[in-house]
Amino acid sequence: MTDHAARPGSPSEQRRLAALIDANILDTPPEGPFDDIVAIAGAICDVPIALVSLVDRDRQWFKAKTGVNVTQTHVDTSVCALAIEQDALFVIPDLAIDPRTRHFSLVTQPPHIRFYAGYPIVTAGGHPLGSLCAIDVIPRPEGLTDRQALALEALARQVAIEIERGAAGRPPAIPFGGAPSIGMWDWDVQNDLVRADEGFAALFGVDPARAAQGAPIAAFFDGVHPDDVEQVRAAVDRAITTGETYDTQYRVIGPDGHWRWMASRGQCEMAPDGTPLRFPGASFDIHARKSAELRLAALLELGDRLGASGDAGDLAYAAAEVLGRSLGASRAGYGVVDPAAETIRPEREWAAPGISTYPGTLHFRDYGSFIDDLQAGEAVVIADVDEDPRTRGVAHMPKSLQVHALINLPLIENGQFVALLFVNQDRPRAWSREEIDFVREVAERTRFAVERRRAEQELATLNSSLEAQVEARTRDLLLAEDSLRQAQKMEAVGQLTGGLAHDFNNLLTGISGAIEMMQARIAQGRAGELDRYITAAQGAARRAAALTHRLLAFSRRQTLDPKPVDVNRLIAGIEELVCRTVGPAIQVEVVGAMGLWPAMVDPNQLENAVLNLCINARDAMPEGGRITIETANKWLDARAARERDLDPGQYLSICVTDTGTGMTPQVQARAFDPFYTTKPLGEGTGLGLSMIYGFARQSGGQVRIYTELGIGTTVCIYLPRHDGAADGEEQPPGEVGLAEQGRSADARTILVVDDEPTVRMLVTEVLEEMGHTPLEAGDGAAALRILQSGARVDLLVTDVGLPGQMNGRQVADAALALSPDLRVLFITGYAENAVIGNRQLDPNMALLTKPFAMDALAVKVREMLE
Repeated sequence: MTDHAARPGSPSEQRRLAALIDANILDTPPEGPFDDIVAIAGAICDVPIALVSLVDRDRQWFKAKTGVNVTQTHVDTSVCALAIEQDALFVIPDLAIDPRTRHFSLVTQPPHIRFYAGYPIVTAGGHPLGSLCAIDVIPRPEGLTDRQALALEALARQVAIEIERGAAGRPPAIPFGGAPSIGMWDWDVQNDLVRADEGFAALFGVDPARAAQGAPIAAFFDGVHPDDVEQVRAAVDRAITTGETYDTQYRVIGPDGHWRWMASRGQCEMAPDGTPLRFPGASFDIHARKSAELRLAALLELGDRLGASGDAGDLAYAAAEVLGRSLGASRAGYGVVDPAAETIRPEREWAAPGISTYPGTLHFRDYGSFIDDLQAGEAVVIADVDEDPRTRGVAHMPKSLQVHALINLPLIENGQFVALLFVNQDRPRAWSREEIDFVREVAERTRFAVERRRAEQELATLNSSLEAQVEARTRDLLLAEDSLRQAQKMEAVGQLTGGLAHDFNNLLTGISGAIEMMQARIAQGRAGELDRYITAAQGAARRAAALTHRLLAFSRRQTLDPKPVDVNRLIAGIEELVCRTVGPAIQVEVVGAMGLWPAMVDPNQLENAVLNLCINARDAMPEGGRITIETANKWLDARAARERDLDPGQYLSICVTDTGTGMTPQVQARAFDPFYTTKPLGEGTGLGLSMIYGFARQSGGQVRIYTELGIGTTVCIYLPRHDGAADGEEQPPGEVGLAEQGRSADARTILVVDDEPTVRMLVTEVLEEMGHTPLEAGDGAAALRILQSGARVDLLVTDVGLPGQMNGRQVADAALALSPDLRVLFITGYAENAVIGNRQLDPNMALLTKPFAMDALAVKVREMLE
């Protein structure tokens, strides 16, 4: 087990860093064996980048590399720092989506690495120094092959051997990444005398002669940056208390008055009893490297802050703060430029403590002539406004704003000077090339982010305005649509009522005419001729009942009697009827799916629907053809269900396909409209498909038409799957006339509840003919009084739609509460399914739909009382 997976600063991490130092490998010149290893690793793994990466305290340094130009990066963006926490091969197929690495600047910025595979470089003592890694700029979901992984592991072990083999003989590393030595010191701890060379003494502001003789350590702390003093004291205290290596970084005031980064390293010599005796060490100038690291960290922070929420001003301030703090400047900011007026309007610039912000809009020429350079797209870098010829004549103006040195970087868009990123210093300052490049990098990123955010805000404002306009337009359209819908509704109502009036007038003429002729023949004493008129009246009444039934089916208000149905068996039962109906010129084929699910549906209505579809198919094939009735199980996902206007789930389909003329798009669009028909006058009511549509929707399903002109049409009924088993096949009762019903051997008391006196009269007469004792009630309240009187009632026959406070279902519920064994027969001419429901009725209940034949009533009563 290697000595890693440790927190920064933990003992195991300290031991790992000590092993790295002891290996004498950091910042050493290139060596052939290591270069050969990365070349081999890159070739075997087929990647453009391969590295021997050594992970230091705050950086990863590349001993050997191929495919990159840099020699080191900050440890915060190091995937190798993750790899050394593993005991084996570490692979990330796509760095851009892995939460551990997707924010790394090496991933989000050039070289935009995407794939990483690394094997830890582990010393004989078990300390991971870094990794041998193979890197690609495209994702590799498949990772490495077994052969590539084995080769990378072997090469990583070879790197470790090469490091340990050359540790003693390798040329000494240049301390701290090429940092020149500043000075040496030797502290006599017991006597508190620090003897130092001239360079070290000058750096800390101590007289060189005094330093050579020895000065208290407190004298050297005066030159340390106030923010770093406590850190340095704590590191010194640890070194003389524990004997651990003294290794710290801090800022000191340079001879030019500027703060510079330096690093110090030393080891305290301890007496056998642990008393600190002598503490020698050296200090190194790491200002260039440390500044580069801080700039890199600042860019990473800038990326995060520019991606955060906020308006354009918030982003500008974030960039200014990052820029000012990382450069140690006194003021930084981003401003919008008016090229014509030659003014700048800073947007929430950042200022160091004691430094004021700019007083609003500024005119460039009040502060010098450097605007000419800015307009030409050139950066303006001034180390001292008193010396630079562009500001020397008006130096008092920038100095009045606490500006003695500055960097102004113009941002050009479409050849126009439109914005400025500025950095100010409240004392003269020589700006380095690296600092100027850093400001340019920040400027480019800030300009893009600020303008994008400003565009987003403008777009949001525009969207808000558009939304308001769309809402207003939508309201107008909805009002227009409501008006159109109302006009269409009135047209449909006119069409519906016109069709109803026509059909019912015909039927009523037949009924009333037959009754008149019966009255005339009775008056003439010609009773033998009554049968023909009775038959005509009954036929017209049955056709009227069928018409109302179809209308209720279309409006989804018919009274259904749903049962679990085996649809294949139902279709097989009507196949012969279909064949007789469509005639010999048409071939009928039934294709029933194996294992077809049952459906909870009214079987009579389903039979009617299938028969109607077959009749329509026949009429579409005047020269003959083929009708196919096919069933299937359908599992509709969200998309398929949405296309059929259904909820996702399991359904079964019954499809009737013909090889007829097909439909035009116009005919298909109106196929379900009531009274719409393409058949010649008198050959169709236009209610067939509308009835099927209403029945399917009322049953929880849907109907869809698929047609191609000249090829044929398929009409599919979709019904929800029923989870239970289908009922057994029922034998329909034989046709028995009312006169043949006979009197019941077991007379019962039956309560008849209906608000129509004629219906009550007819029902009670039938019941009396059967030998039963009928009781009558005109509404629910009257029925309840009879039930509560103590009278024994064996069967309740009740209309569903009753006047008053109680409907038929509520009467039945009250009656069952008084007499749980009571049988209930609902009679209804209207589909109060909200009351009865589309579910199967309880075993002690039945349903009879008006208008019904009196003999059908007698059969149903007899069945319920058996």
